[in-house]
Amino acid sequence: MTDKVIRIFKIINAIQSNPGITAADLAFRCDVNIRTIYRDLDVISHFAPVANEGRGTGYRFLGTFFQYPLDFSEQEALAFSLLPSVLHEDKIPPGFHTAYDKVMGTHLKEKSKLNGVLENIADIIQMGTPAYRKESRNFLQPIIGAILEQQSIRTVYHSQARNTTTEREIDPYYLIPRDQRFYLIGYCHLKQDIRTFRISRFQQVDATGSTFDKSSFNIKHYLKNTWSIDRGSRNIRFKVRFSPEVARYIREEELFVHPRMSDQKDGGLLFEVTVNNAKEFMKWILQYGPEAEILEPASARQEMKLKLERWIKMYQ
Repeated sequence: MTDKVIRIFKIINAIQSNPGITAADLAFRCDVNIRTIYRDLDVISHFAPVANEGRGTGYRFLGTFFQYPLDFSEQEALAFSLLPSVLHEDKIPPGFHTAYDKVMGTHLKEKSKLNGVLENIADIIQMGTPAYRKESRNFLQPIIGAILEQQSIRTVYHSQARNTTTEREIDPYYLIPRDQRFYLIGYCHLKQDIRTFRISRFQQVDATGSTFDKSSFNIKHYLKNTWSIDRGSRNIRFKVRFSPEVARYIREEELFVHPRMSDQKDGGLLFEVTVNNAKEFMKWILQYGPEAEILEPASARQEMKLKLERWIKMYQ
């Protein structure tokens, strides 16, 4: 068993160092027959993307795979750390302990380095504090770390709309910055569905140690026709005319949707888009005041007219 473990490490290192190496060359390096190499490659294929593109092409790893301690999950690191305790001392070949110490030492060093990078990211990205709180903890570091490691988090979350606080386990998929806030999109085990969470509403975030798989989740499909972050249930087509004074700023808006924009002779811009949340879009239009005119749909145009009439009465 010990010989097999060491041989598998040798095979991995050989493929990394010599992409395209043949099974015959691996057998020569490991001093075993080629059938043993095929069996070892089958074992490796269960945890690493090793591939052979055809007869005579040899073996290589797909994508960015690299056998490096930083790739260890917490479970893998724990399993590897227990390796010496399950091996018979009299069967361990010379050099094993020093090699083992180097692997574990590098893993701990790289893990510490990653944590340092995440701390720096959290310090660089400054977040505001909700007006109703004196201070707010910054949970960006543990959330970003959980996303990168595809590790579930255990949270305490406050829903402002319902004014309730719940404990939830979440598989964090994506961090989305919108309107000077950060939102987390992920699978909520409590609701058993994909949900969107505002980062500032988390009161506690802890790693669970359990990993997850995003499976076939597609963020672009999920946010299709979503104007900002809140998804609606009914698509509505808007047509808006922007004045020449703001047209250039509209063109550089960073959106999830794909609007159709047509330049006007006077320098203005005709903006057509389909969104699934009219309320969010109307809120965005309001910031441009008289520089934006809703042309369609008629219902949205009427709604804007009534809103402006209420404003006028308020300030009379």
